[in-house]
Amino acid sequence: MLQIASITDITTSENTIIRNAINILESRIQLPTDYLTSPGDTRQFLRLKLAEREHEVFVVLFLDSQHGVIRYEEMFTGTVDGASVYPREVVKAALRHNAAAVIFAHNHPSGVTTPTEPDKRNTEKLKEALSVLDIRVLDHLIVGTDISSFAEQGLL
Repeated sequence: MLQIASITDITTSENTIIRNAINILESRIQLPTDYLTSPGDTRQFLRLKLAEREHEVFVVLFLDSQHGVIRYEEMFTGTVDGASVYPREVVKAALRHNAAAVIFAHNHPSGVTTPTEPDKRNTEKLKEALSVLDIRVLDHLIVGTDISSFAEQGLL
């Protein structure tokens, strides 16, 4: 007799698959690597990490001089519509990881990926703080129903 899976079984199965995919991707970025050199790989990784979060999370990908990933770090967590970002803490982490470049990302739980004025101001402050130390900001991605790129929009 044919047995049909319940919605709960399907959701649990999908969540297990997503967790396994994230674990595989994370295992590939434990040391500097060329794994996330394409914008598509970076977007897919960040979508898996951030799209389903119910609150804003601001993350930084710390990169070496060849743009290999040194570390993915969730730096700040906020509410459903914002997260406080502290440039001092990002600079300290960049120095600790000896980063030559960074990619910022955060999610918008609303799904809307249009950069807000606070997003733009925070990015500019971070860029200024890191530029003093010759650490390049390659992009700032906003994850929602789609992914928005500051670099592609000419906002960096």
